[in-house]
Amino acid sequence: MRKHSPSVVFRFLLSLSVSLLGGIAFTAIHTPIPWLLGPMVFMLLGAQVFKLPLMWPSSVRDYGILIVGYSIGLTLTEDALIGIMHQLPMMLLMTLLLIGFCTLTAYLASKLTPFDFPSLLVGSIPGGLSQMVSLAEEMKSINLTLVTFLQVTRLIMIVFCVPFLLFSPWVGGASVVGTDLVLGTSALWTALFPEIWIYAPLCVIGAWIARKLRFPTAFMLGPMIVMCVIQLTTSMHTPALPSSVLNLSQLMIGSHVGLMLRPEQLQRKTQTVTLALLSSALLIAGSLGLGYILMHVYSLSAATSLLSMAPGGMDQMSIMAHEVHANLSVVSGYQLFRILFIFFIVSSVLKIVLTRLLRQKEDNSESCSRTPN
Repeated sequence: MRKHSPSVVFRFLLSLSVSLLGGIAFTAIHTPIPWLLGPMVFMLLGAQVFKLPLMWPSSVRDYGILIVGYSIGLTLTEDALIGIMHQLPMMLLMTLLLIGFCTLTAYLASKLTPFDFPSLLVGSIPGGLSQMVSLAEEMKSINLTLVTFLQVTRLIMIVFCVPFLLFSPWVGGASVVGTDLVLGTSALWTALFPEIWIYAPLCVIGAWIARKLRFPTAFMLGPMIVMCVIQLTTSMHTPALPSSVLNLSQLMIGSHVGLMLRPEQLQRKTQTVTLALLSSALLIAGSLGLGYILMHVYSLSAATSLLSMAPGGMDQMSIMAHEVHANLSVVSGYQLFRILFIFFIVSSVLKIVLTRLLRQKEDNSESCSRTPN
């Protein structure tokens, strides 16, 4: 008899149940950001270990990111924007240092492993998962599976490791909480109305316009801009979100991240997994060092500095900043600057450089084939 595959509705409800179970379990054992890490880990285990037919639509993840974008937009006051403008030179310097560190790591890995430098380089650039995967798709000679696996492994390791680093003795433990407090305690549901009936559609429209304009992380950047403009140009009340809504956004994002890792698609699995873990660990260590410099230059808290430099997704780092009461406007400023820099500059430069490298490689191969024995 022909086996019928589970329906989309069943798979989504099963995935939602697994995610909720993960959030509840991680809340019970008091882990940092339980509603991000719990769904991520349980979805990863459910798909890879227990082989459950899980699925999580990217549209659900997008609306989770939209919620985070709204929260970040609330922190972008006039004073916060002036502070960000003053730090633009440091943002550029730190971004260049981080990208330089990634380039060096990729070059060394290409000498120690059978993988080629262009693929390793595209797989190592932080903060631009979708951009780097798109770039790999455009360039036929780049190993797309390797690039995707390196990028996803880095993201998952950072999302999992950074919260524990924030509460570790190396960073400062409990002292990281509250030193650059920007967001207070979350609001009550009653405080959202009636303004939220205006802001919610505006944020969705902002995300849609940003997507049409091909902005990076459109579902975050659109609502951020909308709420920032509202705060700067009007005197309307802009309410903070209840903790339950923020927890829901974490679940929507974490569930999607947990399903991104697919080791079954890899060739040379042991070498690739080892490389991905080591390069991610080196990148986390490098971001710790840069965060230490940033902390002393601007007298920021350890949490704000680490999250500003952590090479993860802007949505995940912003969630963590909210959870530990770091300076969310500074964290989002550094993360947004790096995303835009990678999107508009690094991607174009990489495409030119890698095209030349691959062309040289092809020319060398042709010349070798023509050389008589």
